[in-house]
Amino acid sequence: MRTLTGYISRFVLILIFFSAVSVANAAARSGGRLIVIRSANFGWNLAANLKIDGRTVVNIIQGRRYDHLIPAGTHVLTVSAVPNNSMRQPTSITVNARPGGTYIFTALWDSDHVHLRPTTLSPAEMAKLGL
Repeated sequence: MRTLTGYISRFVLILIFFSAVSVANAAARSGGRLIVIRSANFGWNLAANLKIDGRTVVNIIQGRRYDHLIPAGTHVLTVSAVPNNSMRQPTSITVNARPGGTYIFTALWDSDHVHLRPTTLSPAEMAKLGL
């Protein structure tokens, strides 16, 4: 009888594990993919600080990018330069993430301001980025 109880306990634990993984995968699929590319002219000694809904998620350094899933819904993306020695104000843009959508932005300098520009890529550029 004891071995039967052990098998049932293991079966229930395995069932719970696979249910949790399934729920996590469903949650990931219910969001969109956000990609933020740091432009080449951003400056070699600066990083692009990216905030999503007021929380810093990454400092994008030269040669890197941000590529993660975000939950579906409306989000405010804020970008600024770090270190911010000149007291430049951050700029924000709103994105409405939908399940399965891909949202690509470029962090760049324009008239001494940092901002995010929605970016459309050619098929060759998307292949280069692995999209």
